[in-house]
Amino acid sequence: MASDAVSVPATQEDNGDPQANGTTQEVQSGDTETLSKRQRKKLLKQQQWEEQRDLRKQKRKERKQQRKLDRQTQVEDGTEYTSRKRLRREAEPSPLRLVIDCSFDNLMILKDVKKLHKQIQRCYAENRRAAHPVQFYITSHGGQLKQNMDEINKGWVNWKDVHIKPEHFHEVLNKEDLVYLTSDSPNVLQELDENKAYVIGGLVDHNHHKGITFERAKELGIAHAQLPLGSFVKMNSRKVLAVNHVFEIMLAYLEKQDWKEAFFTVLPQRKGAVPLGQEDMQEEGNDEDEEDSDRDSGTCEPVTEKSEDTKDHSNDPQKDASQLNQSDSCGVNVQHKEMTS
Repeated sequence: MASDAVSVPATQEDNGDPQANGTTQEVQSGDTETLSKRQRKKLLKQQQWEEQRDLRKQKRKERKQQRKLDRQTQVEDGTEYTSRKRLRREAEPSPLRLVIDCSFDNLMILKDVKKLHKQIQRCYAENRRAAHPVQFYITSHGGQLKQNMDEINKGWVNWKDVHIKPEHFHEVLNKEDLVYLTSDSPNVLQELDENKAYVIGGLVDHNHHKGITFERAKELGIAHAQLPLGSFVKMNSRKVLAVNHVFEIMLAYLEKQDWKEAFFTVLPQRKGAVPLGQEDMQEEGNDEDEEDSDRDSGTCEPVTEKSEDTKDHSNDPQKDASQLNQSDSCGVNVQHKEMTS
């Protein structure tokens, strides 16, 4: 009873003064109790970020002033000053058009939409610093993809040298100019026609919709083709590449005019790609590479996702082992069916 008598006046005193620290502390402690440890750390980090806003602004101002002084010093010393922007202006733009078809939005879950968003960001960045930047189109832009871009990267509205359209690609460009890049096509590209518009399917589906881009091209009555990957490269996994890999290979070919060099400039080492004729050298190191991959797989989230996808086949251990060996240890994106090779 004595403790109750003490606590009641204290509560009344706090409630009587809205400005009192006791009320604020009580509310804060109540909110803190409902938050998890991770949420509390995130909230604290956000508060620290807000508190340091002025300091970051001051540092940016100082860096800007320092760069200005450096430029003035170089001019006075007679040293030629070059910046990234000036280097980019020296690039020779290509009339070739590269299109990412985002009309498969309803076939993807949000997690895969976010992966596509990152791949598109990579394409944009690579095109901006390419020796021969292409005419970049993003079509059928809307739905989950646009919503995710609005929430995570609002700066996309200020992107330069890119045409972002809500319409379908065949409504924006002439059908006669279109070539849909799909690994299911029987046609193999030998060289690029800079008067054409090459379409890359923007679909991250973990191979759930096989042949969908090939069928789309046939339905629309447009040309289709695949990259000549099999003519130059031997891989220990399927010939399926991510959107940004296809995009970067096209940019590399425009610069080097050589498919083999373009492939090996872009293809990630984890794909185990080797030139045709050197397969024996690759096989000698396969056992050691697979052991390393198995040891590292526990730390790679994409492998965990792949393992979950194969749970339905748990009654067939050999089939599961085959699928896991074919999967990329730290890059599931290379297996997306919408990519072309």
